[in-house]
Amino acid sequence: MLNFERKGNGKETLVLLHGFMENLSIWSDMEPHLSTDFSLIKIDLPGHGQSDIIGETHTMELMAEEVKKVLDNQNLEKIHLLGHSMGGYTSLAFAEKYPETLKSLTLFFSTYLPDDEEKKQQRIKSYRIIKDAFPHYVRAGIPNLFNPNEKDILGGKIETALETALSTNNMGALACVKGMVARTDKKHIIDTLETKILVLAGKHDNAVKTHLMIKNLPDRTNIKSYILDCGHNGHWEKPSICAEIINTELLHNLPKKLVF
Repeated sequence: MLNFERKGNGKETLVLLHGFMENLSIWSDMEPHLSTDFSLIKIDLPGHGQSDIIGETHTMELMAEEVKKVLDNQNLEKIHLLGHSMGGYTSLAFAEKYPETLKSLTLFFSTYLPDDEEKKQQRIKSYRIIKDAFPHYVRAGIPNLFNPNEKDILGGKIETALETALSTNNMGALACVKGMVARTDKKHIIDTLETKILVLAGKHDNAVKTHLMIKNLPDRTNIKSYILDCGHNGHWEKPSICAEIINTELLHNLPKKLVF
């Protein structure tokens, strides 16, 4: 079973799924700002943190099934699910398989849109360097995931992100990249899921086509979206603001499509 940590005794269970080359430690900046009404389940996805590699390819569906095993082990029947980046892709696969389990779905600097062909080819070309020169791959990519206008004040956070990524098993990372290449369009999940859907996105996110994704969200009362003045890593760049939105939206209600 996947490695996980459970914290708090809140009445609402919030499950947190990290992104690619991350682990459950990434929530440490945001966690103190999250409401005590939440009981947190932080999970290491397959091949990341202290969770084992479980296949040559970690599809989003396979990882969703492993997340469900953790929930079953903890006797959790209804949850709020939040996923960052690849964790969001996994969350969408989870929503497709187990919609009855969800009280809400939060795409946290992630997208329901599929990779375009150029992005898929970039991922495929990365296979060799992930296998043979993983530290170079990490150092070349991670800094570009932060707001380029604030790199001077985000230096410590970038270093944390680099250290976290470098601690990842490179073959676990490779299995997940292969899984992301196989990822399909999940717009139908957004179109049909009746539970609350929350989207947090970055104005300067180089990994997600933020404005295209927001533009194509259905205009329904169960969907809320926010665009923040940050890059791909709101949990490190804007932790208190992200937590405030999560607290308010999942425990209360606000008008939709606000910009911070």
